[in-house]
Amino acid sequence: MATPLRTILSAGLLAGFLDGIAASAQAYLMRGMSPVNVFQYVASGALGRSAFDGGWLTAGLGLVFHLAIALSWAALFFFAYPSFSFLAKSRVLNGVAYGLLIWLTMNLLVVPMSRIPARPFVLQNIVIGMLILMVMVGMPVAFIVPKYYMRRRHGADAKLLVDTVPTRRR
Repeated sequence: MATPLRTILSAGLLAGFLDGIAASAQAYLMRGMSPVNVFQYVASGALGRSAFDGGWLTAGLGLVFHLAIALSWAALFFFAYPSFSFLAKSRVLNGVAYGLLIWLTMNLLVVPMSRIPARPFVLQNIVIGMLILMVMVGMPVAFIVPKYYMRRRHGADAKLLVDTVPTRRR
């Protein structure tokens, strides 16, 4: 049975792991960086430059921060979803828009206020970062969260519909 907590955990952890894998692949392909460096970068938001000297320990801490952030974004979408009827119209558009909102918020507000070292403006990295968040975070959240509300709204009717649909027998 889907609960709010399970829905948020499913959406947030899936989005967090997909985003972490994509960010690690991007960092490796474009800069030759390992996933350890990627998650040390995340940890540097709280620890500053010393995060890069902490090895696997600070990379693990960065992974925890990364997943906590993804879960927070999933929770925000979960609790906002019933208040905005336009969100029910297009999951794909929601995923794209939510990924863009996340990128804008993180890169224009959160990261500048953190201890993450400044990085140069590279348009290619910005576009790739936006696309990763749209596809790897926005889409999973926008597809998982509405299922909870649909099941809740249709409850027994949804189960009855599934039970009455004929299945193919071989």
